[in-house]
Amino acid sequence: MPQLDDSGEALRQAGRDAHQRARRAWDGFSDFALRDNVLEVAVGLILAAAFTSVVTSFVTDIVLPPISLLPFINKNLNEKFAVLRAGPHYAKGYGYNTLKQAMDDGAVVMAYGSFFDKAINFLGIGMTLYATAQIYGWASNDSIIKQTVKCKYCRKRISEKVSV
Repeated sequence: MPQLDDSGEALRQAGRDAHQRARRAWDGFSDFALRDNVLEVAVGLILAAAFTSVVTSFVTDIVLPPISLLPFINKNLNEKFAVLRAGPHYAKGYGYNTLKQAMDDGAVVMAYGSFFDKAINFLGIGMTLYATAQIYGWASNDSIIKQTVKCKYCRKRISEKVSV
C-alpha cells in the first residue's frame, strides 16, 4: 500500500486515476446511449406504448360493447368466465354475477372473455401496424415489409431479390 508523503502526491495521483476511470465510464455510456439507433428504438418503444393504449381503448370501448349486445353473450365480453372450482360461498343455482366476485370468493375461474378481449386487441394492433407499413411503403417507395421466398437449396426464407 502506498504511503502518504508530506506533499500528498499519492493522494493527488489516486484522485486523477479515479477521475480518468469515471470519465472513461461516462464516455463509454454516452457513446452507447446516444447512438442514433438506440434513440430511434427508444422513441419507437414510447410511440408503440401510446399506440397500444389507443388500440386497446378502441377495442374495449368501441368494438366489444356492440358484440356484447348479441343475445347469447348477455354481458360484457371481458366479464365472461367459467367456474372450474367454486369458492366456499358459492350459492348453488345462483352462481357468481361477476368475475371479480368469483375471484374474491377464491373460486378457480377460466376468464375466457378476457382472453378474447386480449386476442382482439392483438389482432387490431397487428392489422393497424400492417396497414401503417403498407401505407409507408406506398408513400415512400421503400417497403418495410420484405417479401421472401424459400431457397431451393437450404429451404430457408430469403429475400425474393436474391432468388432471381
